[in-house]
Amino acid sequence: MERTWRWFGKKDKITLAMLKQLGVEGIVTALYDEPLGTVWTREKIRDLKEYIESYGMKWSVVESLPVTETIKYGGADRDQQIEVYKESLANLGKEGIHCVCYNFMPVLDWARTDIYHDNPNGSTNLYFDWTAFAYFDIYLLKREGAMEEWKAIQEGNGSNASKALQGRNLLAEVEEYRKQMTPEKDFELIDNIVIKTQGFVAGNFKEGDNQPLVLFRKLLALYEGVDQQKLRENMKYWLEAIMPICDEYDIDMCVHPDDPPFPILGMPRIVNSDADIEWFLNAVPNPHNGLTFCAGSLSAGGHNDITALAKKYHSRTHFVHMRSCHIFDNGNFTEASHLGGRADLVELARIFETEERERQNTSKRHFRLPMRVDHGMTMLGDENRGYNAGYSFLGRMFGLAQVQGILAAVDKELGIKYHQPGFFD
Repeated sequence: MERTWRWFGKKDKITLAMLKQLGVEGIVTALYDEPLGTVWTREKIRDLKEYIESYGMKWSVVESLPVTETIKYGGADRDQQIEVYKESLANLGKEGIHCVCYNFMPVLDWARTDIYHDNPNGSTNLYFDWTAFAYFDIYLLKREGAMEEWKAIQEGNGSNASKALQGRNLLAEVEEYRKQMTPEKDFELIDNIVIKTQGFVAGNFKEGDNQPLVLFRKLLALYEGVDQQKLRENMKYWLEAIMPICDEYDIDMCVHPDDPPFPILGMPRIVNSDADIEWFLNAVPNPHNGLTFCAGSLSAGGHNDITALAKKYHSRTHFVHMRSCHIFDNGNFTEASHLGGRADLVELARIFETEERERQNTSKRHFRLPMRVDHGMTMLGDENRGYNAGYSFLGRMFGLAQVQGILAAVDKELGIKYHQPGFFD
């Protein structure tokens, strides 16, 4: 697989010169300074592409060209925003960029309650605590009906969230949790959920937002009456509209699974299980409609068999996130070592390296399958260097080294010559 790295543009504290020394071949990035819902021009795309190429790497994947909320909930200006999206896609294709990762998650992209959760080895990782998240929903966001929804989940409504929380008296835990919270702790929790995990990408929230919960509530209100079926219909409508552009410019669209892989905050999420993936691939069977196989997001749900999903969907996978999550006995989860957790990255490497060789043998134009590590540990001073939450330098470098070792061993096993860029063979 092509070794890539998520890089946040020219302002990123991690430079392309640093990444070249790590053996990174491709860059995963976006026009992060462009406002939501505006056309990405060829000039701005070309400028960033040429800057990346000046360091001997390529712009491998766009992550993300954001899908605006109005497209997701089906607003009055949906068709106009789809036209904007199509123009940006065409401009990317004209500049030779052929892979776009996106998500179809309402309002929140990914959610964690703690961005510096202690690991036994002294490093920290991202962490999701169900009690903290329910407290945020009920007492800070104060979402209408939140208490009743969490009660139904606790009592076992058949959802995957209910299965994850089996045996817990969550609402009692929330009340105990509430007793030890202070205004300062409330602010930190809001900052972690709404800003620290969202504010550094071209999304709804920005660093420095003074009243993020006001905007949060307004965005949630847009989805009133939007259930799973409606959100699926809106995703299908959008995919069908953009596929002609993807066909014309050979652009692979790859949706990122929901993170965490559960409906949250009363909103549906539609890419978090085998049934969901099968649905959207069959709904729009065009081969340009594919999956970002994020082993981390999928492994955060105990309902997912990660290896089985890779075996089933490798041919429709356009991009791979090699990471893994550990689920605790109480259902909370954290990022795991790239050699541990619920996702068997060694077996995933076998599956996707074999898929890549098959693509090469059948002369598929873009046979290299881009892969990046994700959500590395914060370690050895990473926490003091101002990196984005989950996107440390040393922690991700450590994860990349682990995955490169896996790939080298798997390639030898499969009879594939492994090459490390920047070194003599």
